[in-house]
Amino acid sequence: MWQSQGILTEIQTYNGERREAPCMEEAYTSETYGEKIAGAYDELYPDYDERAIACLAGLAGSGPALELGIGSGRVALPLQAAGVMVHGVEVSPAMVARLRARPGGERIAVTLGSFADQPQCGQFPLIYVVFNTFFQLLTQQEQLDCFANAARRLAPGGAFVVEAFIPDLLRYDSSKETRSAVMRGGNLEIDLATVDLLRQQITSRHVVLTQAGAQTYPVRMRFAFPDELDLMARLAGLRLRERWGDWDGSPCDGASGKHVSIYEANP
Repeated sequence: MWQSQGILTEIQTYNGERREAPCMEEAYTSETYGEKIAGAYDELYPDYDERAIACLAGLAGSGPALELGIGSGRVALPLQAAGVMVHGVEVSPAMVARLRARPGGERIAVTLGSFADQPQCGQFPLIYVVFNTFFQLLTQQEQLDCFANAARRLAPGGAFVVEAFIPDLLRYDSSKETRSAVMRGGNLEIDLATVDLLRQQITSRHVVLTQAGAQTYPVRMRFAFPDELDLMARLAGLRLRERWGDWDGSPCDGASGKHVSIYEANP
């Protein structure tokens, strides 16, 4: 049995008549997610999509590539191993420390700060942000700033790639949700979340139950539908080149749970 009565009580309360929102640190900032989860991130999310690496390597060509929200190097390290020089921007010092501790991580240049507007030197044939990381920018203005910053740093003919989920608001009941995730590595993972439709923000706690106890990780995101991202791109001087439902190039349609969008500069 999991020794996690406090978490189980919280889940029961959340599902009961009171239906309270999941707790969240009052001072949630852009660094909070990475700082809280850095020590467990590689264990919780050890895999990467080899099709994504092949696609990004093809778009980068001779490089270099710039990853926004590079984290612990989940994508950057295999992309570097594929022969692409990778630079990164990351807001969490703890995540950068994890990257530096991994083989090859010391060879990746990382700028510490928000990828919404962090200045970078030089031009990049590929700039990318994956795993819904774009949604960690919590206002529309920050997200628009990110598109504008990427547009300034794209080399001629370059690509800005965004991988993100397509919001499914039907999953929410009265702006609240309790959702059980899959068993992963012998652990049970549960998300407790609320949605603010006006601000397009999801506030949640990712709960990991193990034999040793429970760990919780706060998450806050501002979601956007693909059409809104396309408008941000146009305002930044970019246009949509392609949109897929996955890294295999499959069509993005009403059944797609996510999209891979490739933007380029307007001619």
